Amino acid sequence: MKQLNSAQIRQMFLDFFKSKGHDIEPSASLIPVNDPSLLWINSGVATLKKYFDGSVIPKNPRITNAQKSIRTNDIENVGKTARHLTFFEMLGNFSVGDYFKPEVIPWAWEFLTSDEWLGLDKDKLYVTVYPKDTEAKRIWHEVVGLSEDRIFDVEDNFWDIGVGPCGPDSEIFFDRGQSFNDIAEDDPENYPGGENERYEEIWNIVFSEFNHLPDGRYVDQPHKNIDTGMGLERLVSVIEGTRTNFETDLFMPIIEKTESLSAGKKYNANDKDDVSFKIIADHARTVTFAIGDGALPSNEGRGYVLRRLIRRAVLNGKKLGIEKDFLYQLVPVVGEIMQSYYPEVLKNKDFIEKVIRSEEARFRETLDAGVTMLNQTIAKVKADGKTVIPGADAFKLFDTFGFPVEMTAELAEDDGLTVDMDGYKENMQAQRDRARAARGDAQSMGNQDKLLMSIETASKFTGWTDTDDDAKLMNIIVDDTLVDHVEAGVAQVIFGQTPFYAEMGGQVADHGDIVDENGAVVAKVTDVQHAPNGQNLHTVDVEGHLETGATYHLQVELTRRQKVSMNHTATHLLDTALRQVLGDHTHQAGSLVEPDYLRFDFTNFGQVTPEQLKQVEEIVNTQIWRALPITWKEMPIEDAKKEGAIAMFGDKYGDTVRVVTIGDFNKEFDGGTHPTNTSALGLFKITGESGIGAGTRRIEAVTSKEAFEYLTHQENLLNQVAQVVKSEQLDAVPAKVASLQSDLKAAHKEVEALQAKLASQQASGLFDSAEPAGKYSLIKAQLKVAGMNELRQLADQWKTKNASDVLVLATEANDKANLLVAVSDAAIKQGVKAGNIIKAIAPKVQGGGGGRPDMAQAGGKNPAGIPDALAEAVKVLAEL
Repeated sequence: MKQLNSAQIRQMFLDFFKSKGHDIEPSASLIPVNDPSLLWINSGVATLKKYFDGSVIPKNPRITNAQKSIRTNDIENVGKTARHLTFFEMLGNFSVGDYFKPEVIPWAWEFLTSDEWLGLDKDKLYVTVYPKDTEAKRIWHEVVGLSEDRIFDVEDNFWDIGVGPCGPDSEIFFDRGQSFNDIAEDDPENYPGGENERYEEIWNIVFSEFNHLPDGRYVDQPHKNIDTGMGLERLVSVIEGTRTNFETDLFMPIIEKTESLSAGKKYNANDKDDVSFKIIADHARTVTFAIGDGALPSNEGRGYVLRRLIRRAVLNGKKLGIEKDFLYQLVPVVGEIMQSYYPEVLKNKDFIEKVIRSEEARFRETLDAGVTMLNQTIAKVKADGKTVIPGADAFKLFDTFGFPVEMTAELAEDDGLTVDMDGYKENMQAQRDRARAARGDAQSMGNQDKLLMSIETASKFTGWTDTDDDAKLMNIIVDDTLVDHVEAGVAQVIFGQTPFYAEMGGQVADHGDIVDENGAVVAKVTDVQHAPNGQNLHTVDVEGHLETGATYHLQVELTRRQKVSMNHTATHLLDTALRQVLGDHTHQAGSLVEPDYLRFDFTNFGQVTPEQLKQVEEIVNTQIWRALPITWKEMPIEDAKKEGAIAMFGDKYGDTVRVVTIGDFNKEFDGGTHPTNTSALGLFKITGESGIGAGTRRIEAVTSKEAFEYLTHQENLLNQVAQVVKSEQLDAVPAKVASLQSDLKAAHKEVEALQAKLASQQASGLFDSAEPAGKYSLIKAQLKVAGMNELRQLADQWKTKNASDVLVLATEANDKANLLVAVSDAAIKQGVKAGNIIKAIAPKVQGGGGGRPDMAQAGGKNPAGIPDALAEAVKVLAEL
């Protein structure tokens, strides 16, 4: 069996099926597109349903992929077994009406056992087949040559994931030996397909002959199809000879990093700690990839899964003595492990870390108290001689500390207890609205919750119609303490009524002044947030005397309010415009409305093109120039939904909502401020569009004065370019730049030709200097050329001359080392592979690389090591 790492195994699988005429399909987002039957992508075939059901015809009926997947149906078993994972990669090859059993079964055997590929021991492989599938059994026996005593009939061998393609399947098992087993050798389950750890299922070949329709019917596919699934983690475990998936190179770096963060805990020291290490490693991978693909923690759907996984990881970190936020620190480790095939993880790691760290911090604030309460509850239930935790107690843990009920049940199970789920659901239903409000308030107000939640002062927001008002000062808070007056410093205050807008829904808070009866400004309002009981809580810099019971004049900074309001209206116009241009799958994923700009995050699978952005701009500006009236009214939420109003913030609404209507163009639930007409915006201009995570994009834009200033700045830049390229007319600048680019391209070609000539001169006599290395001939040299391109050109010349068995060239370029290895066809037939040589010599230049058997290349950051690399090549070749 070959010694391969996970990245090599994944690539080898794809390369094998590419050699069989398959197109490689990139791994799709974990978030299903247009497939309401799935919460997550849970298999390789799940992303290809459109091909199998005939709604889309693939360009090539032969497809292969390595697809990231999530399954959470066995989440409680993760860490407790050798194989259960929430996130995994499924290697698959697929035929859409092309090849079938006679081709796919021998191919599977070839990939697994051929020395050119994995080279597994044939005597350790077993297969199972569906009892009625006599054709598959015949091929395994008569064509592949597998003896009948290694082919097992299993009634469960019928693959069906719900809606989509299905049919009989054949599973392939690897015998790891009785030493890996968890049952006796004479146990009835000790066979391939039985409940044991000895026989590892590594591949499932599905002969897709039917389609499972949403109404439950099974119908014949127009064509017979093939889809296969091979778990990368299991395959790596087999090849690396580990007892579980978690000792492989896919997990151990995560576990080792967790060890370094723990209180001296070590993996493999005891079973209890090992479970926690495994759970953390698995969940770190899952949440990293899920957030990278655009999912965010929340209380519903995918977001609830993420929240639960993050909290499980935090709880298990606590068991290992980790008292600080740590899960986010595992993101770059996951990214480094997976970067060969998923470089986007490291690219988006800052965003992923931010989301995870925020969620960790939110949970950790209440974790200690929650665990204490759960332990007390468990102790009381046991003391009473009972085995069931009351539903009310489980709900209190959720409502007060954010413990998902599944987590409570899981921790209770460790003590042999269960949870009254019916009672939990009754409490949840009875107090859903109050629970949501309490959670939201606690998260927004942090450590001041207890004090602020005790303040029940009535306060009215008058800012819908007024930007200044007289109001009585009801409460003053300084350093988390209620006081009667304050003379200086920072304080928080609540008035009986206020025109100051409290930050909500992405719109920033109003700023302004608090003026006393003498007309003196006694405080500056710098922020406004919602207090737990709904009042607008003003943060103020006190410059004079404030005391409770006194009446003050509140003045909102008018220009700031106007600019924020205009940008808020622009976000509504932008949201609708994006849906019109990109499609209804686009949804808001966050926003920020500042005085000087707006930021709008939205879901979209793929980059937004410049043409699409131009369309969006034109649509928004058209609505501005149409001078649409902007109106708002409060109404029951069900009535608002019937009128077609869009809910922008999901579960943050009560029974009565405020609906903002912009002419005939846009109608949304909204609690922000707006001008009375779109004409107030003047102009809208997008200043930037970027990806902030897989499946999530961000647009930044400006309106009014800022839009004019942005365009003026762009015009000034264009004028500068015109001066540089000596163009008198701005309209002529593009043509002038294009001409200069053409000249530059010609110059580059001339330089390349000179570099090639120089390389050829350096190579003069090089191909006559072959030296022996064992039984092979070798030409090696360090040259002074521009880079890898010139080395490849020399390798092409070497190949035509047939000057030696192996060629090893090196050069230093831009303070980096470039290495190239080429191998003749004759040497390849004797087992020499360029990739093996390059991997052996690249460390000498502190680098790495790979390639095909006939040619491989590597880069390194230590050019001084080139002579050692060339010397190592002689040694490696001589030892073959």
